[in-house]
Amino acid sequence: MRLKIITHEKVVFDEDVDEIYTHGVDGEFGILKNHVPLMSALDIGVTKVIQNGHTINFATMGGVLQFKDDECIILTTTAERGDQIDVARAKEALARAKARLEEHQAEIDAKRAEAAMARAMARLKATLNE
Repeated sequence: MRLKIITHEKVVFDEDVDEIYTHGVDGEFGILKNHVPLMSALDIGVTKVIQNGHTINFATMGGVLQFKDDECIILTTTAERGDQIDVARAKEALARAKARLEEHQAEIDAKRAEAAMARAMARLKATLNE
């Protein structure tokens, strides 16, 4: 089956794969060849792809997934391949987000800090198993 991961700027991935696992807003799910048509909103998380027995992880920052006729299209704001993520930068972003949440000040936007923390955690998780 074909997987295309597309952001506003570019096509991040466009290849045949064997399995797809991702994080929807209602939980994690997987897709195999000949799956029934599916459309799902995606949450911030990791999209795991199995291709010829190898795992490829992508940090995906929300978006929409559509699967039909053995073609899966993921439209997302940002997608980063796990082996291309700067781990040190992601760790720094996670530390900054945690520090903002711990300040407990009224002017701190907690939702924004939580989203930043989720993005950093997704990036770090995507670097595993590469």
